[in-house]
Amino acid sequence: MTDAHLEPLSRHPRHMERVITGLFFVGLVAFGLFGAAYWQNWAAWTLGATLGVGMVAVGAGMTAWGKYLMPRGPFVEERHVLASAPEDLERFTNAIVARGGIEVRRRKVLGGMLGAGMGVFGVVAIFPLLRSLGPLPGTTLQTTNWKRGTYLVDQAGRRIHVGDLGVGSIVTVFPEGLENTDEGQAVDQTILIHAEASSWTTPDTTPGGFVAYSKLCTHAGCPVGLYERGLQYLVCPCHQSMFEVLEGATPVFGPAPRPLPQLPISTDAAGYFYALAGYDQAVGPGFWERS
Repeated sequence: MTDAHLEPLSRHPRHMERVITGLFFVGLVAFGLFGAAYWQNWAAWTLGATLGVGMVAVGAGMTAWGKYLMPRGPFVEERHVLASAPEDLERFTNAIVARGGIEVRRRKVLGGMLGAGMGVFGVVAIFPLLRSLGPLPGTTLQTTNWKRGTYLVDQAGRRIHVGDLGVGSIVTVFPEGLENTDEGQAVDQTILIHAEASSWTTPDTTPGGFVAYSKLCTHAGCPVGLYERGLQYLVCPCHQSMFEVLEGATPVFGPAPRPLPQLPISTDAAGYFYALAGYDQAVGPGFWERS
């Protein structure tokens, strides 16, 4: 190896070092802006622009580092030579000592900037996963917004009156004020039925044969939206689970593992339905059933 091989290709290595450091800094800032753009739902073009600039800047910096600041090859060692002569070792050691301080300092500066840029990129690369998963469910699968005194309303926000449903009719109801929100649509949806009943085994039914059950199937959370009037069954169209209305919505067919939770209801002096309490158990799939 000759001294010429240890020289960088650039004629102005300090200047090139500053250029490469600047490229790494641009990449670091661009990756940070990409993370902010994704997290804050900025315009789509900002995602491509910031990510593209960051990748190009870091790639150009690494390429320039390898091409202009690293020692040049080729490095040749004859196979039959197994040991260097003492004078060669001394000359090589002197060359390393003479240039080692500069090279080490360069690597610290450039390596630190490169590490920072890739570290920021590694962090923001997690953002799409976290952002795309949406909010954590928390206790929303175990509790609902129904509580004592909450009026039953349809999707238009109109309160339900006892005279609105004829025998054999059903309507999907929500807590008043949450009928058009994602929160209300998700776990609060309830089906109110005016069943044909001569005798009930279901507790807490209201006079006149009205009863309310959670609309979320206890199998997979699909909406139980069909009512078989002749058999007095609620039917889930997804996997054909059937629930017997007069027997506390007990499953009689299909994969549903437990009855639909019942919402205790009553009527005020004007005949409008309201909840006597919230659900006393988790709604939806049986996996979320409380112990």
